[in-house]
Amino acid sequence: MSDNDANLVLRSFEAGVMLLTWNRPERNNGWSNELENAYFEALRAASMDPDVRVIVVTGSGRAFCPGLDMNTLTAAAGGTQILGARPTRSHLYARQVPKPVIAAVNGACAGIGFIQAVACDLRFAARNAKMTVAFSRRGLPAENALAWMLERLVGAGNAADLLLSSRVVTGEEAAAMGLVNRAYDADELLPAVMAYAKDMAANCSPRSLAVMKAQMNADWDRSIDPSRRESIGLVQQMIGKPDFNEGVNSFVDKRAPRFAGLAHDPDSPDPIRSY
Repeated sequence: MSDNDANLVLRSFEAGVMLLTWNRPERNNGWSNELENAYFEALRAASMDPDVRVIVVTGSGRAFCPGLDMNTLTAAAGGTQILGARPTRSHLYARQVPKPVIAAVNGACAGIGFIQAVACDLRFAARNAKMTVAFSRRGLPAENALAWMLERLVGAGNAADLLLSSRVVTGEEAAAMGLVNRAYDADELLPAVMAYAKDMAANCSPRSLAVMKAQMNADWDRSIDPSRRESIGLVQQMIGKPDFNEGVNSFVDKRAPRFAGLAHDPDSPDPIRSY
């Protein structure tokens, strides 16, 4: 398979969940500009599709993504400039998508693959999946705000451990330190993640999810009082609107909710609005 193949990212839709599978198994899903562009375009398409409620990301074959493709990495070590030709979207693009993005880390996860996992809203891993930032063992800094994100995700001590040593941790240890939400046996991982995502897609308001994701992103940078004031305003804004009414009525009627879908272009400069 070449990087010009349209199937670099496989798409499978079921019950409100878009499953995106990085599909370079012959390269262990090594990261390339072409894979990056295909993945980000798939994220954008899912964000703009009102039928998609939740996005799950995984890798084909035995790996999630072990980092930059080895051929590209070797060329960079030889002095080839690789950064100028890359697409312009942030490597943290998943954070711009107003729908939950869940990583199912099925195998090796390192470097830019590690960054993509951390950029997701939730992470689940196979117990034996091997994860490492790798950067200090490649003569590189903590790229793409990884130091900032890891300290907030797993605490300063665990972040220092992962970044400075670049040691390998299993999915089981990653779950213990909060790097991933849960770890599963390899054959149970994707079914468990899909079941979790389908439950969210069926029962959670897309607008509530979008607003809460925006709140969580903003709260990494602000103190408790601005967060509290914004939440009060958002409650006033959303009470009485269709999703609130449907959420209450479905609870009272003891039935599954019927929330309308949400479509938003993450490349748009306009912020996501609740309604």
